[in-house]
Amino acid sequence: MLPIVGIGAGLVAALLFSVVITGSPLAVFLYSAAPLPIFIAALGWNHRAGLVAIAAGSAAVAVSLSLTAGIAFAIIIALPAWWIAYLALLARDDGAAHVEWYPLGNLLVWIAGTAALATVGSALIMTTDFEAYRAVIVRIIENLLGEMVRTRMIMLPADTKVQDLAQTLAPAVPIGIGASFVMTITTNLWLAAKAVQLSGRLPRPWPFIPSTTLPRQALLILALALVAASLGGFAGVAGAAMTGALFATCMFSGLAMLHDISRGKAWRTPMLVSVYVALVVMQAIVTPLLALAGLLDSLLGLRKRAAPPPPPTA
Repeated sequence: MLPIVGIGAGLVAALLFSVVITGSPLAVFLYSAAPLPIFIAALGWNHRAGLVAIAAGSAAVAVSLSLTAGIAFAIIIALPAWWIAYLALLARDDGAAHVEWYPLGNLLVWIAGTAALATVGSALIMTTDFEAYRAVIVRIIENLLGEMVRTRMIMLPADTKVQDLAQTLAPAVPIGIGASFVMTITTNLWLAAKAVQLSGRLPRPWPFIPSTTLPRQALLILALALVAASLGGFAGVAGAAMTGALFATCMFSGLAMLHDISRGKAWRTPMLVSVYVALVVMQAIVTPLLALAGLLDSLLGLRKRAAPPPPPTA
C-alpha cells in the first residue's frame, strides 16, 4: 500500500509541477499546489511514502521534460515537502505517557531554512555563473516593469530608466522568492495536515496554532542572514533568501500572536477581520508590522503577559 500511495502522490505532484510550462494563471496556481500530494503521503502514511513520492515524481518529470527539470522538481518541491512533513511528525516520549511533538516555532525556522535552500538551489539549476544569474533576473525585472509601464499599471518619474531600476531591484529578488517559498510550504502543510486529520490518519493531535512562537535562536539566524546578504555571489543570494524567509515566518508568528492574545475578547472578530482585509489591500504595510510583532514577541515574550493559557490538545 505504501509504495502505491507514494508513487501516486509523486506522479500527481509531478503533473502539477509540469503544467507551469503552459504559463497560464491556472497553471501557476496548480504549480503552487505541487507539494500538497507529497505532504499528504508523508503525513498520512509516513515519511517513507514521501521518499517514494520524491523518486516517482522526479523520475516522471525527468522523463517527460528533462533531467534538469527532474532535479528542479526534487530540490524545489519534493525534498522540502518531505523534510518538513518528517519534522512535523517527530515526537519525544518522556517515559510518563506524555508525548512531546516537534514545536511549531522550530518547524517554522526549518521551513525558512528549507525555503532559502530551495531558492539557492533553483538559482544554481538555472546557472552556476552568478553574473549570468544576475543578468537573467535583471532582464525579467526589466520585462515586467516595461509591461507595467506600457499598460499604465505604474508611472515612473521622467528621469528614471527601467534598466537602472531593474539593476537596483535585482538584489531584492531572492528576498521575495524566499518569502514566497515560506508561504507556499506553510499553506500546503496546513492544507495537507487538515485533510489527513479529517481522514483520521494524522498521527499527532492537532496543535494549538495560535501559540506558535519563533525561538530566540531565529533572531540570531536572522542577524547572520542579514550579514550574508551583504556578501556577493550566491552566498549573498542565500543570505537574502534566508532573510526574506525568516521575515515571512515572523509575519506568521505575529499573526498567531494576534489570534492568541485576542481569545475570549469582545473585539477579537472585528480585529481579526480588519487585519486579514488589510493584509489583502495594504500588504506592503501590514506584513512588515506583523513581522515586527513576531520579532518582538520572540525577543521579549509579549504574549506571555497578555494571552490566556492555551486549551488542552486532543
